[in-house]
Amino acid sequence: MKVGIKEVAEAAGVSIATVSHVVNHTRFVSEETKSKVYRAMEQLDFRPNAVAQSLRSQKTNTIGLIVPMLPSDTSNFFFMTIAQGIQKTLRQYGYQMLLSNNSTEELEEEKEQIKLFNSKLIDGLIIASIADEASYLNDTVRSRYPVVFIDRKPAGYSGDYVLADGFGGSLQAVQTLLERGHTRIGFITGSLGISTSNERLDGYKKALSDRGIAFDPSLVREAVASFESGYECAKELLASSDITALFVANNVLTMGGVSYLQEQRIKIPEELAVIGFDDYDWTKITTPPLSVIRQPSFEIGVKAAEAMIQRIENQEHEQGNEYRLPTTLVLRGSC
Repeated sequence: MKVGIKEVAEAAGVSIATVSHVVNHTRFVSEETKSKVYRAMEQLDFRPNAVAQSLRSQKTNTIGLIVPMLPSDTSNFFFMTIAQGIQKTLRQYGYQMLLSNNSTEELEEEKEQIKLFNSKLIDGLIIASIADEASYLNDTVRSRYPVVFIDRKPAGYSGDYVLADGFGGSLQAVQTLLERGHTRIGFITGSLGISTSNERLDGYKKALSDRGIAFDPSLVREAVASFESGYECAKELLASSDITALFVANNVLTMGGVSYLQEQRIKIPEELAVIGFDDYDWTKITTPPLSVIRQPSFEIGVKAAEAMIQRIENQEHEQGNEYRLPTTLVLRGSC
């Protein structure tokens, strides 16, 4: 039997008109009532007619998501976990998600994907932009729908931002190493220029400054995020400095760095203490298991979706909210 709006209304214990208002966003409905309707829709597997719905309300109940995911990059898991949080939350509010991957990490590809989304009449865009300056969105989006930025904080466009506290995570990691007697701490980071990398470097500098230790740029290596770069950066730091600890602020760089340390049979933490970034399964099976900064990836997705729904349903809401979710230091045997 085909499920219609009448069956949804009966299951939710509300009127047909109320279900129509929830589906089409044509009148205020309390959060409690909306939750009942959405639960009934999910239980009955009810799917509104998207074409008719968009013609009535000029809405498609579709949110676009653009993330940069490269082949063989462990950040893919990070962004896909965020996407899961977004999708699960949007479904609860009767929205669907369209995912697009900027696999080239090029700005022109990002612009083309947004133009494609515009042709699909999306109601909002969630994006991990590769740009450090996103004023191009003023021409591409033209405020036709809200934009929520995740993971990165580009300048030049007024939107909401949902971020992990990379500064706080980096600060806590380096503070921990300092408390354990290390003053010569190597630091490996992904490409600077994007806010995530910049903030993690700032956290490293702040921890040193708070202890009265001068920042030494010779202990820092910046590299494109790859296994090979992490390997080479660790090799260079150990050959050219007397570091006793190493903090790597990027997961795939951590993999490469730890690979070099294991190849050289460097005893961790006796000869070199190590803290990495992101808590993936591989960090638990190294010898010893790796201490890491864990990012709340699923929670970032949930918060991004909630911020988007709030923006869509409250058009008078002020622009430019920033939501920072705390990171967690997971201590294991490597420091």
